[in-house]
Amino acid sequence: MEESRTEKLEALETLVSYNDKVVKNVGILIKELSGQRLDDTDKFLDSILNAINWEIQVLNATMDVINKGKERIIKEAFNEKVIALGEAVKGKDDAKMADAFRALEPELEKLGAAAREVIG
Repeated sequence: MEESRTEKLEALETLVSYNDKVVKNVGILIKELSGQRLDDTDKFLDSILNAINWEIQVLNATMDVINKGKERIIKEAFNEKVIALGEAVKGKDDAKMADAFRALEPELEKLGAAAREVIG
């Protein structure tokens, strides 16, 4: 059953507060994967991947609301970056993961901005 518009807007409100933290942490992770690796970098990577997966689930559930009236998120572009990240993570190459996160970061920022715009 499709969620109501109200439930979707509530999910987007949660995403807005969550997204800023995710984007900030992606920036930190990029530094760690770019040669400043710490003892807990792998654990940090896993937590960020889980956070991004949650945001993707919210995006998929609310895409009709996000793009109502105008295209705020281009799903194909977003998916392309997510797939590239998935491939980089599978390869366990820090430099490739850093590059993939760098490419995905603007898409995550756009998602936050789109959600803020929709919820007003």
